[in-house]
Amino acid sequence: MRWSSQELGQDVFEDDGGASPGAGSPAATLPLLPLAGLLRSVSTPDFAGITFHEVAAKSALNKVPAGSTMPFEWTINPYRGCSHACVYCFARKSHTYLDLDAGADFDSQLVVKVNVAEVLHREVNKPTWQRHHVALGTNTDPYQRAEGRYKLMPGIIEALAGSGTPFSILTKGTLLARDIPLLAEASSAVSVGMGISLALTDEALAHAVEPGTPSPRARLALIARLREAGLPCGVMAMPILPWLTDGDGALDSLFSSLAAAGATGVSAGALYLRPGTREWFMAWLARDHPALVGRYRRLYGTGAYAAKEYRQWLAGRVAFFKKRHGFAGSAGFIHDARAEEAQYPDGALPDIRRIGAPAPAGRPGSDLQPVLF
Repeated sequence: MRWSSQELGQDVFEDDGGASPGAGSPAATLPLLPLAGLLRSVSTPDFAGITFHEVAAKSALNKVPAGSTMPFEWTINPYRGCSHACVYCFARKSHTYLDLDAGADFDSQLVVKVNVAEVLHREVNKPTWQRHHVALGTNTDPYQRAEGRYKLMPGIIEALAGSGTPFSILTKGTLLARDIPLLAEASSAVSVGMGISLALTDEALAHAVEPGTPSPRARLALIARLREAGLPCGVMAMPILPWLTDGDGALDSLFSSLAAAGATGVSAGALYLRPGTREWFMAWLARDHPALVGRYRRLYGTGAYAAKEYRQWLAGRVAFFKKRHGFAGSAGFIHDARAEEAQYPDGALPDIRRIGAPAPAGRPGSDLQPVLF
């Protein structure tokens, strides 16, 4: 979807009644941009520097392209762009499809599909819908801070569970805690996969590379709350950052903290620098860690993946710490647990889900490339 001349110009913004970070604050209506389905562009002091472009979506479900290696066929992205502002986010380039840039615009120009729950309800209740697994959090975070104002996820969860559609959520957002009772109820009807994205425990470094996210400590507490509610909770420990979070101390701290929080599995892998992400991340690196710029250029060359030898070495270290902290053989974050169990009843998992799986003693792990969910 690119910017177009289509615009509706209808003001549908409603105050959230005090239940969200922006409640009660004056909102400034901005000039309408030529975005397809645009209802209103708005900014508010409670979200300083961020503009919300509210759109009426024609569809909620997105079909994953044929031939993709992703372990799901359908996704939902209630938001485009993400105020988490992670410097390494692999989804940055997707903002260029809207003729916005992959850097500051991705962090601050957020598209909100305000009618996504209503559209989804119609789609999943059509006779032709086959109740395929649906993944959320595959492009931008559905529990980023804006969710506190727009409250799109409860309607999405209810529509999926009510239609018998299995789903999974991957997030860094502690706003998810609000919906734990709803998710627990949904899990009694359909397969619900829960995943938290957390790849480091250093609070200062996390603030530097993920400035808009809840702290590692807060996400660890969220994992514990999900487990207390009886929900499985895998962890996506990606990306591991060369020379910043790949040392033994950092990995030991990460895996020990995840074990203490009760995580049911961990997937880990190295930083992935696709176009759009690469330029933004390298600019940050030059500002904050200039001594590492040359190393990263040599490690990544002109490609998106770190050198094969590095990935093998990292997989071996990940395997070592997974075993030390009780995660050996764990599947990490599984999107559809019921489907996985049916397909692999003996517990053997496909390589795509075993990033950093244990390797024979004294040898590096297998050369598995990061999978970006």
